Amino acid sequence: MREMKPEQEDSREIKDELQLPEEEKPGFWGDSLADSGETDTDEKAEAAYYEARRQERHERILLRRKRRKRNRILGSVLAILVLFTCGGILFRKDIGKQFGRIRTAVTNGIKTTGNKNSTDNKKDIDVAAVTGITPTPEVTEEATPTPEVTEEATPTPEVTEEATPTPEVTEGVTSTPEVTEELTPIPDPAAAAEAERIQQVLAQAENCAVQYDYDQAISLLQNDAAYGSNPDMQQAAAGYQQTKDACVVWSPEQVTHIFYHSLIVDPSKAFDGDYKQGGYDQVMTTMSEFNQITQTMYDKGYVMVSIYDLAQMDENGVMQGKEVHLPEGKIPFVLSQDDVCYYHSQDGDGIATKLVVDGDGRVRNEYVEDDGSISVGDYDVVPLIDRFVEAHPDFSYHGAKGIVALTGYNGILGYRTDISYQTRPDDLNDDKKAWLDAHPDFNLDTERAGAKAVADAMKAEGWIFASHTWGHKNMSSVSMERLVTDTQNFKENVDPLIGGTDIIIFAFGADINDGGDYTGDEKFEYLKSQGYNYYCNVDSSRYFVQIRDGYFRMGRRNVDGYRMYYNPEMLSDLFDTSAVFDPSRPTPVPPMG
Repeated sequence: MREMKPEQEDSREIKDELQLPEEEKPGFWGDSLADSGETDTDEKAEAAYYEARRQERHERILLRRKRRKRNRILGSVLAILVLFTCGGILFRKDIGKQFGRIRTAVTNGIKTTGNKNSTDNKKDIDVAAVTGITPTPEVTEEATPTPEVTEEATPTPEVTEEATPTPEVTEGVTSTPEVTEELTPIPDPAAAAEAERIQQVLAQAENCAVQYDYDQAISLLQNDAAYGSNPDMQQAAAGYQQTKDACVVWSPEQVTHIFYHSLIVDPSKAFDGDYKQGGYDQVMTTMSEFNQITQTMYDKGYVMVSIYDLAQMDENGVMQGKEVHLPEGKIPFVLSQDDVCYYHSQDGDGIATKLVVDGDGRVRNEYVEDDGSISVGDYDVVPLIDRFVEAHPDFSYHGAKGIVALTGYNGILGYRTDISYQTRPDDLNDDKKAWLDAHPDFNLDTERAGAKAVADAMKAEGWIFASHTWGHKNMSSVSMERLVTDTQNFKENVDPLIGGTDIIIFAFGADINDGGDYTGDEKFEYLKSQGYNYYCNVDSSRYFVQIRDGYFRMGRRNVDGYRMYYNPEMLSDLFDTSAVFDPSRPTPVPPMG
């Protein structure tokens, strides 16, 4: 059977429903009235009544047809609104304008329909007055005029992420779906990039402030082009200034200085009963002890500062003391480590063998395991402090770490960088000979390049270097001739790898005099002529600082087995020795001398 179009169905429906039942046809009733002898008045009233019913049915059919047409229009409008809503998120400016035009058109259409309904209602009232029957409002086939769309700019509607509900359509009421006028704003790429840059500057300033460099934090913010118009930057700078103003000021004479040697990773190998056990027990610290001491000092408020934070040469070559500014409860201290060379004599004794730079650019240690394999990790002071500061940046003042004191006769940092490994002089010691025999592919340039790479990475992390004399010489008793030779060896073999240094940390802690001023001392005058301005010995006092025009001098406190065992009270301001003392350490610790 051929399918009929909607218009054909509506036409057929009108024709079918207008066919009244036989008993309701005018002819039937006419015969009845004639037979009953009713008056012409009654006949006309009944004819008018059924004419009104016929008209009512006709109007209902037309209304149903119009509703179907209206629903199709509403469906089209909803589809257009959804398309424009989704498209507006990506093309807000252009689509938003068109969306506004359509909304205006729909609004005008609603008004037109409303006016038409008012006219229809008036006609309904007139029919009711004549017949006493309230008919359904007349619905005409007249098309709703298309509203005029003006070119006036309509604000871009904002579209929310919520789903738009399908509007409820009620009979006899024309409704338009409500559109939530919200659009997700499309960020300006330039504005977004600037906002991200400002956040980066704020983060940099905060990193400086965490390490107590309030002046640098304030400078970063105030020198930024956005500072004048950015309240976040202004508020942060004001906060940093307020924190700095409340800081406690420390003079150099109030700052203590502690030091370690290389750490013992495996006590069972260091304390194995051989001839080196006593020395390790006296002057070394185990890795376990070091980690506990570091944590305890941090918990007590200690903060690492650089020796350069305490005093510095001015433009006239005169040493000037400086101040350290720390919040209430923080305590400054200087850290150093001696003999970071990983001597041949320590091989196999449970101590790291070298410093390296790993794939992430971090300084780590190599350590030889029992089976001869090499592990890379944090086994000595430098990488352990680096990792600790990564986790606790407020343990460092202005990014400072410690001083690494180097000799040179076995090379530095675990690399065999001394010229003697290449020239092989007659007095080459047995340890060097054995190492060279085990490494026939030795290349001096390669070793020096490796050491320099590590030194550069350490300096970038805040570490500084010092001379510990090339041959680990006792400067209080060495001859002047030997002192000169030793200094030149350091200048030639070590300085080029570390970038030079103006700090000397005396081997054995032995100063060039008994503590009086250096003025007129021959050894001092020579060392001063070689560029040394900072001099550090070993002193059991909590504080020993001397600032003179030509130098800065500081005593250091040894944190090792000897001091923890015999003089725990001398370290009580730093930590409780009974809480950190490694039970694997042999006792009694051998006395000095």
